[in-house]
Amino acid sequence: MLAEPLRFYMDQHIPASVSQGLRRHAIDVLTCQEAGRCGLTDADQLAFAKAEQRVLVTFDTDFLALHQSGVQHEGIAWSPEQKHGVGQLIQALLLVHGVLDRADMQNHVEFL
Repeated sequence: MLAEPLRFYMDQHIPASVSQGLRRHAIDVLTCQEAGRCGLTDADQLAFAKAEQRVLVTFDTDFLALHQSGVQHEGIAWSPEQKHGVGQLIQALLLVHGVLDRADMQNHVEFL
């Protein structure tokens, strides 16, 4: 059985240049803005990402709390907002995409 590659859902605070960089590597990315979902609750965002079979990429620690509370999800890729520049964040997500698949990320938090 072939592993299913990760698809990303970018929280509204992730710079657009990160999504653009990932798309240059043919990675499937959907942003909160493109989905018309800015301003919705974190629980709603995580449920949408699960329904769309996408790993949520975020700086928001509230998603870590949702994970800890047992909410089911397709994966969370989390980083402190000031830790990485755009290029570093793209490289970290490329690495995650390259070594993990959809099954690996289910109900998992990957700290970037």
